[in-house]
Amino acid sequence: MSQPVTSNPFIIMLINMTVVFLVLIALGLVIKLIHYLDPTKPKVKQESAAPAVVPDPSPAAPAAEEGISPEVVAVIAAALSSYGYGPEQIHAIRPLSRDGWKNSGRVPFSNPF
Repeated sequence: MSQPVTSNPFIIMLINMTVVFLVLIALGLVIKLIHYLDPTKPKVKQESAAPAVVPDPSPAAPAAEEGISPEVVAVIAAALSSYGYGPEQIHAIRPLSRDGWKNSGRVPFSNPF
């Protein structure tokens, strides 16, 4: 067996860190190359500069109560259509009951996550 080149731990640490970072840089370059040559990436088409047309939400989103203004219905329908929902998927718009702090101690906690 041969003798170790060095027994200084700082030089060994520098050599190991250099090797690790060179491997990380090489992996980063490979990932960038894969993203550049990705055949599954959809091709970007030139679209015309026509403004987006917002569909008329009044027949699509009937208001369940008379207290909801048509402007609020239009805003809610436009927001839902931006998420990809069609007019046939919006059945009703109902406001939530707001009890304020009245029942906050009685309602069980539900984790949103």
